Amino acid sequence: MNGASREALAAARERLDALTDNTSVDAGRLADELAAVTALLDREVSLRRVLTDPAQAGEAKAELAQRLLGGQVGGETADLVAGMVRSRWSQSRDLVDALEELADTADLTAAQKAGTLDDVEDELFRFGRIVSSNTELRAALTDRAATTSAKSALLRSLLGGRAKATTERLVTRLVTAPRGRSLESGLESLSKLAAERRQRLVAVVTTAVPLSDAQRRRLGAALGKLYGHTMHLNIDVDPEVVGGIRVQVGDEVINGSLADRIEGAGRRLAS
Repeated sequence: MNGASREALAAARERLDALTDNTSVDAGRLADELAAVTALLDREVSLRRVLTDPAQAGEAKAELAQRLLGGQVGGETADLVAGMVRSRWSQSRDLVDALEELADTADLTAAQKAGTLDDVEDELFRFGRIVSSNTELRAALTDRAATTSAKSALLRSLLGGRAKATTERLVTRLVTAPRGRSLESGLESLSKLAAERRQRLVAVVTTAVPLSDAQRRRLGAALGKLYGHTMHLNIDVDPEVVGGIRVQVGDEVINGSLADRIEGAGRRLAS
């Protein structure tokens, strides 16, 4: 997003955070309702164009949203959506993308309140690795001819009872309503959102052999100092990474041995 849409999304994120800070608000229910509104506006192109028409007054668009959603969703959701359509959006589709992000964020917030956010982060990462290494599974989950119920049933068989409910909900929404995204990019976006909830960065660490707890702590501390953020490590073991380590933080890739990289981080901090 850019321009007006970026500002509108930032404002919507702030309103969602303020809303979910209230302990009386059910973040999980809010996520379901925001996802339902996302599906509605993704399907009804003419409606979302009306709700994002810059020629229409913001208050008029908000009143329309309230009338459409009243009785269909809770008051918090209706107010949140009304506030979003008051804002200016560069493209009508940006509103739908923003709603989808807020739905996912609300689910992650529910996990955070329940103390399961770390588990959800790890499960999303592991599921992404499983999908990338299993072409048959990926084909089944992305098959356009397969029904939504069939994909949901497959995910229940894979994740039901093995992963947190939030993980299953997020992955199921992504698989059954990808909205043009690849499965891999969608899972990556969910992992980044989960990390943002903890105000930390995610480092994807690929090593030839598993790291010990002490090595994980040292690497996490070194990267945290290097980037100025608490760092969450997603560890992936690949025997082809002979004698070394590969670390990816966002678009930056660091190659080198564990000892050399930690020592290098210290030198950079001292300089």
